[in-house]
Amino acid sequence: MRKILIVDDQPEVRELVRVTLEIGNYLTLSAENGQQALELARTEHPDIILLDLKMPGSRIQGLEVCRRLKNDPTTAGIYVIKISDNTGSGCESNPGQDLGNPPGERRCGAQDLG
Repeated sequence: MRKILIVDDQPEVRELVRVTLEIGNYLTLSAENGQQALELARTEHPDIILLDLKMPGSRIQGLEVCRRLKNDPTTAGIYVIKISDNTGSGCESNPGQDLGNPPGERRCGAQDLG
């Protein structure tokens, strides 16, 4: 069974995604902020992370979470799918361009994060 970590600051979004994924027989974990996401990724080793880019109440935002995950050897191979409304996020991308990162690929978004 695939394990998916849902990271979003809005509880209703996490619940909607959780219910939808569990219908498909996925095991879900959830985090409400960037710090929780990093801790769960390191301890639970999910197959996929659905990561909200904008979490106003979080000390660590989505792009920074992605950067840290991809730079940590224990989490670098986890696929990350970034989710956002893209309203002024500064992370607009072409359709389909940014849906996941193959293991070992360190790119975290359409922006140059270097």
